[in-house]
Amino acid sequence: MTTIQPTLVRAVPNEALHRALSDRKRPTRPSSWQVSLIFFWRALLKFKHVPMQIFDVTMFPIMMTVMFTYLFGGALAGSTSKYLYTLLPGILAQTVVFITMYTGVAVNTDVAKGIFDRFRSMPIWKPAPLVGALMGDTVRYTTAATVVTVLGLILGFRPDGGLFGVLAGLALLLFFAFSLSWIWTALSLVMQTPESVMMTSSMILFPLTFVSNILVDPETMPRGVRAFVNINPITHLVTAVRGLMHGNAETGDVLVVIAVALALNAIFAPLTMRLYNNKNAR
Repeated sequence: MTTIQPTLVRAVPNEALHRALSDRKRPTRPSSWQVSLIFFWRALLKFKHVPMQIFDVTMFPIMMTVMFTYLFGGALAGSTSKYLYTLLPGILAQTVVFITMYTGVAVNTDVAKGIFDRFRSMPIWKPAPLVGALMGDTVRYTTAATVVTVLGLILGFRPDGGLFGVLAGLALLLFFAFSLSWIWTALSLVMQTPESVMMTSSMILFPLTFVSNILVDPETMPRGVRAFVNINPITHLVTAVRGLMHGNAETGDVLVVIAVALALNAIFAPLTMRLYNNKNAR
């Protein structure tokens, strides 16, 4: 019967062990802001790798602005140039608000592909992927708003509020859009597919944007429809943006939009983070 001799393990000298181990200082853990900026850059890279996203923020708003101006301008306002002063702030709001749904679609796509499972295994600030995605979409909103504004200037839009009024209107619109995107982000964490997120968000946004004062004066609508338009937050947003751009904004309209945006942030931002943490815990 063959016996197996135990293998002797030769002790490694301390000097050799120290040479094998790195004596460099361990890198410091990145801050939450640094990690969020990394995911912000990741969101921007999607513009390069998914060219269709450029269409959403360029060609679509151009098509909508030109189509509504020259199709409805003469019938609703007597001339296209006069109608443009009413339409452009509304189309601006409609374009940016519609683009917010893509925030939830992008997040749901990452969740479905398992990319967020990889992120949760990293020693980083857990909400960074969501925060970075929202920051990246703010660039998308800004691009779309700039395209619509420049097109309006080319078509003859000359706001009485000047540069300051236009910038104030755009800032208010972007703040509201950022707050609204939390809703679609929360939906993306509870729905199964990106298509379901887009369908649900479209079903909510279509009545909110079209049953408003974007295209026509609410005074021409039936009483029941007008009652909904008057409490529609999109109506207050468009009214405030129009007022800021034309230099006749009322403080109450602006404060209502700010209050709605703050309420959306207060409700859906914590809810989104809770859904995200619960999903990671599974």
